[in-house]
Amino acid sequence: MTNTLEEPELLGTDDDLTSPPQTPSESQKIPPPEATRPLKVQWQYAIVLGLVHVVALLGFVGWFFTWSGLLVGIAGHFIFGMLGITIGYHRLLTHRGFTCPVWLERTLAILGMCNLQDSPARWVAIHRMHHQHSDKQPDPHSPLVGFLWGHCGWVVCRHQDLDTTRHYERYVRDLLRDPFYLQLERRQGWFFVFVAHAMVLTAIGAAFGYLVSGGVASEAGRYAASWAVWAVAVRTVFVLHGTWSVNSLAHLFGYRNYETRDESTNNWLVALFSHGEGWHNNHHAEPRSAAHGHRWWEYDMSWWIIRSWEMVGLAKNVVRPKCMQPPKSN
Repeated sequence: MTNTLEEPELLGTDDDLTSPPQTPSESQKIPPPEATRPLKVQWQYAIVLGLVHVVALLGFVGWFFTWSGLLVGIAGHFIFGMLGITIGYHRLLTHRGFTCPVWLERTLAILGMCNLQDSPARWVAIHRMHHQHSDKQPDPHSPLVGFLWGHCGWVVCRHQDLDTTRHYERYVRDLLRDPFYLQLERRQGWFFVFVAHAMVLTAIGAAFGYLVSGGVASEAGRYAASWAVWAVAVRTVFVLHGTWSVNSLAHLFGYRNYETRDESTNNWLVALFSHGEGWHNNHHAEPRSAAHGHRWWEYDMSWWIIRSWEMVGLAKNVVRPKCMQPPKSN
């Protein structure tokens, strides 16, 4: 799958730190994709997402709080969210911004499945479709349809071009040639990875609680519940909304370094919570680049992880943006 973006035009200078918010006018509004009509809720997915959000709300109940649950949840935001989604699903599998050993690629894919964001192949297909039609009607999740649609509405509505592997296979033939990814498309195999990781974290929480309480069974149960809430549900919800905010907020509010054919913006708040994905206008200007932060203040933690892997030989063929290319020697 290749991206057909035009050569981006650099906007502004380092003195231009902000631009007015890119809120859509009535003339910019677009209807939902034709493939979503008539609108039909995918109740199975909607119910699972709803349950995870409900469980996450238990974090406001004091009985479920433990420092270990909170700390594991924060660590999980980096391990599952950054390594799995930002680096694995997005920069590696979707855009091939770098290459790495098969064992590392599959490890990142497994970590990505632990975020309730679909199989690697379907996630990649949706994102490649987004780049092909960004902020035009076929875009699966443009906020120009409406903020809630771009943020999460599209997730729970049936899309006829994305409802079976046969329909979106043309976007991910490179992945589906690998039996590992093909098998995950069968019988919702990726979802069982999510369930398994939740069970493992909950069991570890129970064991940890049993040890620190000196063998008190009730405390083991409380720690298990705490880890289920904080290390699984709260963390999953946080990662979900971080990813969804790239689709919504980073196409509405922020500044633009490049003139692209869509409404993508650079949003520092989204970048902070999504490990660099919020430098979205930079990304749409140079989609294959493994680095999304192009200016000195655009901190991109995911890029520095990839860069460290490159330094030790784990990442190769790393794609850099033009602003990071070494000068040509005479």
